[in-house]
Amino acid sequence: MLNICLVEDEVDLSNLIKTYLTNAGYNVIQFTKGADAVAYIGKQADLWILDIMLGDDVNGYDIIRAIREVEKDVPVIFTSARDQDLDKIIGLELGSDDYITKPYSPKELVLRVNNIIKRVYKEKETNKVAYKEYLIDIDKRIVLEKDKEIKLTTLEFDLLLLLVSNKNKSFSREEILNLVWGEDYFGSDRVVDDLIRRIRKKMPSLNVSTIYGYGYRLL
Repeated sequence: MLNICLVEDEVDLSNLIKTYLTNAGYNVIQFTKGADAVAYIGKQADLWILDIMLGDDVNGYDIIRAIREVEKDVPVIFTSARDQDLDKIIGLELGSDDYITKPYSPKELVLRVNNIIKRVYKEKETNKVAYKEYLIDIDKRIVLEKDKEIKLTTLEFDLLLLLVSNKNKSFSREEILNLVWGEDYFGSDRVVDDLIRRIRKKMPSLNVSTIYGYGYRLL
């Protein structure tokens, strides 16, 4: 599920947009203050929606400048109650991908988000899975952390893919054995614990929660 960061100081509008984006299959992270949005930059964000005029001292232009210092390619949509060519020009010069004037239809915004996501993340949606700073290439069966490959065994990769494809789902050790090792495997289910331990060591940011007496869940 892709993360949309929504920076909008009108709380009712922000909640409305969140509802539409959530229904479209996105995870929405809301900010009502520019300073809070800037503090989040560098964490997992697949697209930003920035209102230009905010209630604090940090505006949308400040935020996109800060974003571009860290992430050159993450898409940004500007929103504004001012339908002025200058705002659009400034936004484009700063690296925005789209501009929508208030008041706008939430459905129109979702369509624009969908179009940008398809254009920018087409390959990622079909063949790659992102988790925190890790990028998992399913076709090549490799894991990258900031462009550096993490060497995983076949079983380690299969278990990792199972967990990231079913985030927040709890798996018993027996289920993991059947799905990763196969139903023909005979032996102790403690091999699951050993494999989890090895993955945790190689990928420290992987938040795998132990469910004592049962199994594991990726958060």
